[in-house]
Amino acid sequence: MDIKNSQLAVDRWIKEHGVRYFDPLTNMALLTEETGEVARIIARRYGQQSEKESDKAKDLGEELADVVFVALCLANQTGIDLQEAFDRKMELKTRRDHDRHHNNPKLQE
Repeated sequence: MDIKNSQLAVDRWIKEHGVRYFDPLTNMALLTEETGEVARIIARRYGQQSEKESDKAKDLGEELADVVFVALCLANQTGIDLQEAFDRKMELKTRRDHDRHHNNPKLQE
């Protein structure tokens, strides 16, 4: 996924269809709500909770896309270049975690 172009696409959508961004606090609440919907699907479909009939038609990909959309909104409205931040994070995780994960006996199973 090209994050920079995704941020631009979200910004265009907001300006053409959404009137304006919700304030950051509202978007944070929406991000929490969308993340909860992802958690509900995962817990029931892949975890030990039983899946309700009404949940079986829910699309995990669509819910994950909702999380990404709101995260992109938050990045846009707070002036974050999420592509740059993501690239920095991947570099940090690579340096910090490579040996740690390769040497983790719990992951050798």
